[in-house]
Amino acid sequence: MNKYFKELVLWIFIALPYVYLAKIWNELPEIVPTHFNLEGVADGWSKKQTLLYIPAALGVGMYLLMLIIPFLDPKKKIQQMEGKYYVLRFMLTFFFSLLTLFLLYVSKEETLNNPAILFVIIGVFFAMFGNYFQTVRPNYFIGIRTPWTLENEQVWKKTHRLGGRIWLVGGVSIAILAFFVTYKIIFTILFVLILSFMVVVPVLYSYIEFKKIKKA
Repeated sequence: MNKYFKELVLWIFIALPYVYLAKIWNELPEIVPTHFNLEGVADGWSKKQTLLYIPAALGVGMYLLMLIIPFLDPKKKIQQMEGKYYVLRFMLTFFFSLLTLFLLYVSKEETLNNPAILFVIIGVFFAMFGNYFQTVRPNYFIGIRTPWTLENEQVWKKTHRLGGRIWLVGGVSIAILAFFVTYKIIFTILFVLILSFMVVVPVLYSYIEFKKIKKA
């Protein structure tokens, strides 16, 4: 696929929130909700001009950051990933575009009627990222970067194989629970527990595997 066409696809996703914002701009009140509590009730407000910065901060900001990272990599590992790195850029651009569209929509509606949708988006993103983890080569910027994975390539591979599966299952679990657990406090506890498991277990596993290799 032509590299310019691939970049154009990313910019289409980046532009979508601005297209949607232009469409609803006249319908928006001068003061719009920009923060909601767990019950979906607005508890933070700003001028509607603030919404102009959300797509720029999320979409454009992430795009520029992902362009810069390969040049900052001292061992040029990111550049060696080639197509796999574009897949990551595509995933992040798509996710932040979807997230921005959702944030603009709830600001327009002035209520977060169904907070589950937000957690479904987050859960699906975690699952996609988990699947991606299993293909990532050792580098300083992307993946489960612990002192032990960065020290040993075998530890990196094993940790990302396990961590990828954990993130995949964890993300799917979050998306499913968001719809079926109606009690916000219980869901919040489950969300924090799953997220903690997704973060802590791969880190501990990388340490244990590294120690095994050192003993051997």
